[in-house]
This record gives sequence, C-alpha cells and structure tokens, in this order.
Amino acid sequence: MIFMLRKTFLDHLEYNVTGACIEVHKLLGPGLLESVYHKCLIRELQLRQINFSSEHPILLKYKDISLNTELRVDLIIENCLVVELKSVDQIHPIHDAQLLTYMKLLKLPKGMLINFNCTNIVQNGKKSFVNEYMYDVEL
Repeated sequence: MIFMLRKTFLDHLEYNVTGACIEVHKLLGPGLLESVYHKCLIRELQLRQINFSSEHPILLKYKDISLNTELRVDLIIENCLVVELKSVDQIHPIHDAQLLTYMKLLKLPKGMLINFNCTNIVQNGKKSFVNEYMYDVEL
C-alpha cells in the first residue's frame, strides 16, 4: 500500500493527536494504568472528531502464510499514524523497536510512542518515528 499523503497532513495529524494526549495527561496526571489512558484518549479523539481504530489487529505473514499472532496496536489514526501507548517509568529501546516493527508490518509511514507516566508529554513523554514508507509520502 503506497500512501500519497502530504507530509504536512501527517505533521498536522501528529500535532492534533499530541494535543489530545496532553489533554488526557493534564486531566489525569501520571501514575495510572495504560488501559485507563487508552480509554480516555479514545474519548478525547472522539470529541475531536479524529478517525481511529483501537486495538487494531496486525496480520503477520511469514513465508507466504498468514499467522494469527494476536498482535494488536493500541491506535491507528486516520489509517496512516500508529500510536503506541505506555505508562512506564522509562521508555526502553524495546518500546521503540515494538513501534517500528508495528509500523513496518502495517506499512504505515509514521508512528508515535506516548508515555503517560511523565511530567510533560511534549518534553519527555513522546517520541515520533518515520520509516521507509514515509518516502512514499508527497513532500
């Protein structure tokens, strides 16, 4: 699947999703379970009329066979942005790898890793990623 999206659309989408995450974090603060933030973020996205899919299954093909691995990504926004949520003391390289792998398997160009267990989403709770599919996006 090749995306003929504009980079400005993806950047604007990331900005809006970040704003939704900031709103959830502002109202709840750090220290809750990931599932709580997930449910609240779903509501915030609905209020902002941002299209998304929650707990989206990831189909895995291995040597030309589809396998049911029960992998699920937290959110896919507007069919082009993967969002993986965490509520952990620290983001580790395995979290980055998880998101990058989801992006590759889904063939989506951009991803965000959001950690709600922080003091400030923008400063130390968010990481953005692009992959080779970003090069199919119109600049």
